[in-house]
Amino acid sequence: MSGPARTAGGLADRIRALFPGGAVTEETWRGLEDALIRADVGPAAAADVVARVRADYRPAMDPADLVVEEVAATFAGDPPWEAPWGPDGRPGIVMVVGVNGTGKTTTIGKIASRLRTQGRSVGMAASDTFRAAAGEQLGVWADRTGATLVSQERGADPGAVAFDAVTSAEARGMDVLIVDTAGRLHTRTPLMEELKKVRRVIEKAAGRPPDDVLLVVDATTGQNGIRQAESFTEAVDVSGVVLTKLDGTARGGIVLAVRTELGIPVVLVGTGEGVDDLAPFDALAFARGLIF
Repeated sequence: MSGPARTAGGLADRIRALFPGGAVTEETWRGLEDALIRADVGPAAAADVVARVRADYRPAMDPADLVVEEVAATFAGDPPWEAPWGPDGRPGIVMVVGVNGTGKTTTIGKIASRLRTQGRSVGMAASDTFRAAAGEQLGVWADRTGATLVSQERGADPGAVAFDAVTSAEARGMDVLIVDTAGRLHTRTPLMEELKKVRRVIEKAAGRPPDDVLLVVDATTGQNGIRQAESFTEAVDVSGVVLTKLDGTARGGIVLAVRTELGIPVVLVGTGEGVDDLAPFDALAFARGLIF
């Protein structure tokens, strides 16, 4: 995964400067915690990483390398993400949520492309019926990837689109159905209630909840990302995070906070606009991109 390795750093040098000659003081650990918080990893995650670094550090060690190891260890045990298979040959259902501007629709297109190269048939539900041209944008990705699109006119009931998409995917014997949803501010209660309704409709149509609910998080979002993750998890039980826009100077430290505080794994990383610029999350590459 090349994207995280390209992200701008400088944090490694600041960490090393806290350990002159390998010596440590209480100020060293406070400084390390502050450096991590400034990298958007969040107070709880920063305290957790510092505690583990403190327990393992020896004067001969490179403290920056040790921090990398401990950041990567935060994600230990998270299995690689695979698009689900539904029971009894029915479609696996993936619901994709997030705030406006995170790259949700593009992420869906990239996931569809990955699945199509694996030989799996893919359906897309255009349940974002509010944003202008949202259905058209998803349709472009459907044409590009060979996926089947289910959509209605702008302003239609998002739940109705999701219901039709589930029944259509089952009738056609699709392998995976990906349900797009309208981007919404996590602070807007009526919009979050509507998102809950879409999930309920999927469950009614399929006879089970979505197999995966992926939250798309912009790597530049900072500490607001933890509030987003909390709100969306309360509403629709998020099962994984897709971190987008990790192709510039953003380091995406917020996902460390999401993993530490909410226990939600990071499953995929977007590193550009190209169809292939989506990769499985690599904890060590991410940790190096965060620190170096």
